[in-house]
Amino acid sequence: MKKVFYWSLVAALAGLLFGFDTVVISGADKKLQNLWQSSDAFHGSVVMAMALWGTVVGAIFGAIPTQRLGRKKTLLWVGLFYTISAVGSAFANDPITFAVMRFIGGLGVGTSTIAAPAYISEIAPAKYRGRLVGLYQLSLVSGILLAFISNYLLSDLGENAWRWMMGVESFPAIIFTVLCFGIPKSPRWLISNGSIEEAKAVFLEVDPDGSFEKLLSEANDNLNKEIKNESLFNPKYRFTLKLAFLIAFFNQLSGINAFLYYAPRIFEEGGLGESASLLSSVGIGVTNLIFTLVGISLIDKQGRRQLMYYGSIGYIISLSLVACAFFFQWGGLLIPIFLFLFIASHAIGQGAIIWVYISEIFPNHLRNSGQAFGVSVHWILAAIIPSFVPLLFASIGAGVVFSVFAFFMVLQLVFVHLMMPETRGITLEELSQKLISDKNKK
Repeated sequence: MKKVFYWSLVAALAGLLFGFDTVVISGADKKLQNLWQSSDAFHGSVVMAMALWGTVVGAIFGAIPTQRLGRKKTLLWVGLFYTISAVGSAFANDPITFAVMRFIGGLGVGTSTIAAPAYISEIAPAKYRGRLVGLYQLSLVSGILLAFISNYLLSDLGENAWRWMMGVESFPAIIFTVLCFGIPKSPRWLISNGSIEEAKAVFLEVDPDGSFEKLLSEANDNLNKEIKNESLFNPKYRFTLKLAFLIAFFNQLSGINAFLYYAPRIFEEGGLGESASLLSSVGIGVTNLIFTLVGISLIDKQGRRQLMYYGSIGYIISLSLVACAFFFQWGGLLIPIFLFLFIASHAIGQGAIIWVYISEIFPNHLRNSGQAFGVSVHWILAAIIPSFVPLLFASIGAGVVFSVFAFFMVLQLVFVHLMMPETRGITLEELSQKLISDKNKK
């Protein structure tokens, strides 16, 4: 089990780079807009959001290398993309070059959201799968916290502080790439490519008491379906597709990425100074990390569905309070406190669930394309929503924006109650059959 944990942890470090890359731009947000004298529309949709559009492309096409090259080799390429992006962004002298470098980093993020959870879910024993795949989210929020701390510590380095903020990511990116050389290939991927003996050797290290013959038989059943070119959009997978779509849809309609990208700006809108805003952002990172640990500790005990109940209710309360704070100009420390509650709700609910859930609900032979579908929905919305934040804040106000997010979280609560099945403690092969059966009940 120690080896499985280590391999899962290495793969999950792609999440640390994902979190760091996503949030580090928040510290350079206003500095870059002032430096290049960008309009709100150009700054939001090009300078700030280009990494997210790269993530969309990575999410849409990331299933191809994940299947053809394998999970391990794909993760090595992810590390390379992160390194190029960090160094290139740090040395950029114009907004277009900066945006291109950020786009390359986004390719790494989008691809990692397919390759890393798929790798971990395929090497993890069923009873530990939630916690092990949850390491990806734990690494993600650790990356977010490190980015907030890094931005705060580097903010006093003068007019070129933003270059240091962007470039420091290259160090963990290089470490991650080196560590990926030491992990084995996924046994399920090896079976699909005919490397049976290598797959057996890895499987026996993963689960010494498990039956490789049973895995081989079930995997071959899936491969037989793949030979028939079975489509992800076959009607029998309609319910599974709905689950992946709605989990991803509601994740972004909470406003989580809009908030993470513009945390210092939102705090300043609420009346805090620049330094206090950056420091409050560090508090957001700490809260995120603590409650992600809580979520991961509970995910295989209470299950995915129960955590989504907790998160949905917390979302509704916190987002409603943030909206009220802007409407009634409460100011002071209230907005950071309400946003801490929002982050805690996200971390224990959607944050702990999304990558686990999307990685486990599709059958083995369609997992890559299924994950690509789910994460593409997630990242398309993640690119669109933050792009409009500066413009929306300036036109309709932050209070209205947060009210809309709160409304969608009411809808998420309805989804969890009426549609979302529990998946804990079930093998991937049994789960895919269960969901095919469940779709006939919907």
